[in-house]
Amino acid sequence: FLKEADMDAVKLEGGRRVITRIKAIADAGILVMGHIGLTPQSSGVLGGFKAQGRDPKSAKDLIMDARAIEEAGAFALLLEAVPPELTEFIAKDLSIPVYSIGAGAPCDGQLLICGDMLGLFQAFTPKFVKKYANVAEVEIEAFKTYIEDVKTGKFPEDQHCYHILPET
Repeated sequence: FLKEADMDAVKLEGGRRVITRIKAIADAGILVMGHIGLTPQSSGVLGGFKAQGRDPKSAKDLIMDARAIEEAGAFALLLEAVPPELTEFIAKDLSIPVYSIGAGAPCDGQLLICGDMLGLFQAFTPKFVKKYANVAEVEIEAFKTYIEDVKTGKFPEDQHCYHILPET
């Protein structure tokens, strides 16, 4: 599957509960990135889309998860929606690169979801997202103009149509 999808690695959400999978995949020679903190695919178990590791017990749990992920053979770790103080501690504690998505600056790199940073979604934007554009607004205006052009006969114009070729 990796070859067909032209992938270099897989990312697994979850800490110690997925360690056997991380280890098996890494042992098979496939690069694995761990992902802890807010894990969108299992956010229902975590009580929704909420920051994680904000109290001492959950912070310690995330530290233990991070260490277990590194020990299992992951090449990197993604922390999502955790306090920057915790990110800094984990980044210093591990020997693998640690990346942040809404987990502050003190780590090896930053991630944002393209759709979030481009402003594709108006209904919900995570607190940690900085919108660099408002593409949703542009899209909505484009659709409104298209609908109006169709209703008024401005689209399609002759230039948008194919015609029968003359006989040669």
